[in-house]
Amino acid sequence: MSNFRVDPYLWIHLSGLAVLPLWLALCLFGLAIGYPIWPMGVEIAIIAMIGILPILGMQWFQPFYIFSILIVTIKPEQLTPIQRRILTRFKTSQNQKLALIAPLLLIPILWQLYRLAPLAADVVSLPWHGRLVGLLIASIAFLGCNLFLQVPISVIGVLLTRKPEWVGAEPLTSQQIRQGFTHIGLRVNRILPESLLPETPENFPSSLDSSDPSET
Repeated sequence: MSNFRVDPYLWIHLSGLAVLPLWLALCLFGLAIGYPIWPMGVEIAIIAMIGILPILGMQWFQPFYIFSILIVTIKPEQLTPIQRRILTRFKTSQNQKLALIAPLLLIPILWQLYRLAPLAADVVSLPWHGRLVGLLIASIAFLGCNLFLQVPISVIGVLLTRKPEWVGAEPLTSQQIRQGFTHIGLRVNRILPESLLPETPENFPSSLDSSDPSET
C-alpha cells in the first residue's frame, strides 16, 4: 500500500476545518446587519444559493486542486506519481456524493444563525449598515463555509481509500489535471521542501501516462 496518506497537502487542506467557525461567525455578523426586507425563507434561500451552488458545482465537475497553498499552486507536470493518483481519487463518483454532505450539514446551521442574528444585532453598529450589505456579507461568508467544509470532506474521502481502490487508480496526465481541476493562484515548480514529500519529482517516470509499479 502506498504512503499517499502522509502527503502534507492532504493534511494542510484537511486543517481548513479549523477556520470554519470564523466563516460561520462572519455569516452571523452579516445576518445581524439591518432589518429583514424579505421573508425569512427567501433571505435564507438567497444566501444558500450563493454560498452552496458555486462550490458544489466546482467539487462535482472540477474539484479543487489541493496541491496549492494560498495564492500559489504546483504545476501539474511537477507532481509525483503518488500525487497524480491522489488526484484520480478526487475524480470518483464517491467524491461527488461526498460533495452533497456539506450543504446538508450547513443549511440547518444557516437556519439557526438566522434565528440567532437578532441577538447579535445590538453588537453590530455600523454607520453604513443596510440589509443588502448584510446579506452580501452573509452570502460571501457562507460561500467560505462551504469551501472550507467541502474540500476537507473530499480529503477525508481520499484518506479513506481502500487498498484495492488505490491499486486500481491510474495516475492522471498533466493535461487531465489542467482540464479536470480548479486551479487558483500562481503556478510554481515547488512550494514545500522535498523532505516533507513522500516522493520527489525526480522519481517520476518519463511517460506521464504510465505508473510506477513500486507505488503499490
